[in-house]
Amino acid sequence: MTSNTITDIEIFRVPPRWLFVRVKTSDNIVGWGESTLEGHTEAIEGAFSDLCERFIGAVADNIQDIWQTAYMGRFYRGGPVLMSALSGLDIALWDIKGKKLGVPVWQLLGGKVRNRVKVYGWIGGDHPSAVVSAAVARKAQGFTAVKMNGTDAISWIDSPALLDATVERVKQVRSTGLDVGIDFHGRLHKGMAKQLAKLLEPLHPMFIEEPLLPTQLEEIADLSNAISTPIALGERLYTRWDFRPYLERRAVDIAQPDVSHCGGISELHRIASYTETYDVAIAPHCPLGPIALAACMQVAISAPNFAIQEMSWKMHYNVTAGEALGIEADLHTYMANPEVFTVENGYVDALQGPGIGVEIDEDRVRKASEIYMKHTSWRNPLWRGEDGSLKEW
Repeated sequence: MTSNTITDIEIFRVPPRWLFVRVKTSDNIVGWGESTLEGHTEAIEGAFSDLCERFIGAVADNIQDIWQTAYMGRFYRGGPVLMSALSGLDIALWDIKGKKLGVPVWQLLGGKVRNRVKVYGWIGGDHPSAVVSAAVARKAQGFTAVKMNGTDAISWIDSPALLDATVERVKQVRSTGLDVGIDFHGRLHKGMAKQLAKLLEPLHPMFIEEPLLPTQLEEIADLSNAISTPIALGERLYTRWDFRPYLERRAVDIAQPDVSHCGGISELHRIASYTETYDVAIAPHCPLGPIALAACMQVAISAPNFAIQEMSWKMHYNVTAGEALGIEADLHTYMANPEVFTVENGYVDALQGPGIGVEIDEDRVRKASEIYMKHTSWRNPLWRGEDGSLKEW
């Protein structure tokens, strides 16, 4: 048998809403990846049937060839499901290669350009009344920056009073001394989004995220030209080709690819290099698990245009999902070395361990997955307005 071939691929649903990937080689090296696609777990599991068929027996060292084969080897390619499945496999293969060579992945990406990674924490905003107390708590945890949802459900054209309330909440969060990014979450349509963006501009947010749905390229570009606030987007773009028109149209200032959706470390690294040529920063999207965060950090440590990293520690989605199952489910839950994600003065030190730098408690993963498989996997809420019509979540 050829050395270091893939002998086994396993996937695990774990609370709160994550999908972990375990890859083992003939050299008895185990790598971990994350293929979380929130709300579409079963579709990813189906996609892995194809990946297992194709790549068990493949040489794990040939990451580039495996990536290209997974992407190009079927007539239909791209999109959230296929790219999320590929992401988990790719991350696991980088983890294996780093462990085999005894170095962190960032060494294999050209070495580090920074010693620590700036991070931000979530403070919610779906139910906006609690954002100020959440911001104070984040500051006590060591964060210097946070992100919040701007609004909850909103109509195509709605009451201006809703926008005034958003501005007031942002003012209150800024009064804590924290920098703040505001996630529009694609909830607002053009008529409301351009009003809110203008109202927020004097507060100097770090960025506004997904001011419109990713289908509205031209409208986002128009908005970018109309305001000075940086525009961030990219969690619903899945390859460098998806980013291309946004870059060419000058519609984005901060690219936010998600390592679990965009093709893993391989594609995240390529997107970072690509966006740098347009003077665009990168701030990977990651309201996900420890494997995804570690993978993001490997690229962040080595990418010159990295700006800030999202992390899901004590995120509201994690807390509520765990409580519903009666078990703990948070960023550190499945880690044997949670100290590597310690936040101090707004930063996390560069990961130093081999591979992606996190040690996964496999027994805990297996036990949690066994419990979670008895329940319906996570689904995002459905929001309806007072008239009964469906609203963007």
